[in-house]
Amino acid sequence: MAMFVLVVDTSFMNVSISAVVHDLGTTVSGVQTAIALEALVSAAFILIGSRVSDLVGRRRGYVLGLLGYGVGAVAMTLAQSLVAVVVLWSVVGGLGAALLLPSMQALVHGSFEGTARTKVYALVGASASVAAAVGPLLGGFITTYLSWRVAFGLEAAVIAVVLAGVRLVRDVPFTGDRSVDVVGAVLSVLGMGGVVLGVLVWQEGGEAVGVTIAVGVVALVGLARWVVVRERRGAARLLEPDLFRSPAFRVGVSQQTLQQVALGGAMIALPVYLQMALGYDAMLAGLSLAPLSLSMFAAAVVAGRRAGRRRPATLVLAGFALLVVGVLLLLPVVPRATSGWYLAAPLVVAGCGLGLLVSQLNAFTLSPVAEERVGEAAGVNSAAGSFGLSFGLALAGAVMLASLAAGFTADAQDSAVLPPEDKARVSEVLEDDAEVMSDAQLGALLADEPPEVRAEILRINDDVRARALQVALLVPLVAGLLGVGQAFRMRRLPDPPQGAGAPPLG
Repeated sequence: MAMFVLVVDTSFMNVSISAVVHDLGTTVSGVQTAIALEALVSAAFILIGSRVSDLVGRRRGYVLGLLGYGVGAVAMTLAQSLVAVVVLWSVVGGLGAALLLPSMQALVHGSFEGTARTKVYALVGASASVAAAVGPLLGGFITTYLSWRVAFGLEAAVIAVVLAGVRLVRDVPFTGDRSVDVVGAVLSVLGMGGVVLGVLVWQEGGEAVGVTIAVGVVALVGLARWVVVRERRGAARLLEPDLFRSPAFRVGVSQQTLQQVALGGAMIALPVYLQMALGYDAMLAGLSLAPLSLSMFAAAVVAGRRAGRRRPATLVLAGFALLVVGVLLLLPVVPRATSGWYLAAPLVVAGCGLGLLVSQLNAFTLSPVAEERVGEAAGVNSAAGSFGLSFGLALAGAVMLASLAAGFTADAQDSAVLPPEDKARVSEVLEDDAEVMSDAQLGALLADEPPEVRAEILRINDDVRARALQVALLVPLVAGLLGVGQAFRMRRLPDPPQGAGAPPLG
């Protein structure tokens, strides 16, 4: 249920973008930033969250994480401005996720062994897929016929139910070193936060993008160097370098990152396209995304039940291959789609691929890790996922908006219909306003223009939006192709040992 809340939260926000924009008087890019910032905060603080969870207790960290998410959900039901959304939903909710994800993975790891552990990880992945399937539909229905605020109110009620039954969760005590590495913690926040923040600044048209990303990269390199030096001195360190000396752990973490980059890129580009280009309300957007979510759920459940019958590396290769095929099928469909159902078949293919991935990667990465190191390993694994998700959200959103701006200017200047004196004004208006308007809204705005000018501007708007989505979909496509390459490397590695007799990593 806790994993359900984590996933459904972002699903609610994705399908409610246009309603949130209207009710709060903000912009699509502002809501996109709030969505990406929530994942960014989670990624930036998740290594610290895993350490805090080790020190205060895994079950207590789990509870604190749920409380953080509860604050964000309640705030969304009451928010009157984007500032409240950013502070309480993005920041407080992101901090909640930073505690909840590693705590949850550590609790699962400490309660099961061997094949049973693999099946439970697949169940957790399936619960995430259930949320991905139900979230767009439930969020779309509630937003269309009631209010997006009601959807977040129901999320808060689910969190209350989970907290009421938390005594059913058996704690798994931490048996490792309880020292604290303050410098490592600061470097981890600067590193993972800096890279994604740089992409967000680019998305918003800000300055110092290169400097911000460079600070993040330098901090990550510094963190890697810092933990190695601390290991040689026998001092406390945020992470154990031994974890990264395992080829299986390294490739598992990298695959987790690529999977989430692909998912984040798809889940920011497609809802925006459906709601802004096709003019769909939240309900229709949710229905249009259902093939992706439902196929993801079905594949995760089937793969979980058949745990142990196929090599994890083989299933991961199949997952990334299906993801790539699904995105490739989407690219030529998008400019011609007059309905969300044109996207159904490609989304089913991509969803099956993502379902295979969520059923395998957590178990592959964490099963061989020693109990005293599982908190750190789960933190790294969760950080990789959150970082990938936030990076995919931010990068795809930024690429989409940049493509819109460049396309509006180029097409307006090349038009043979628009009067020369109007071209600059039209391109400027489209850049500033079209991203938050459907075709119907833009048509109403142009009601006083001559018919031929109105038709030309609508044509430019439609063409540019389709191309922008195609460019944004290159983000999950490239991530999927890199995942295929890594999966071939996984196949050359022996499967990680599992169970009580396995030699532990870390």
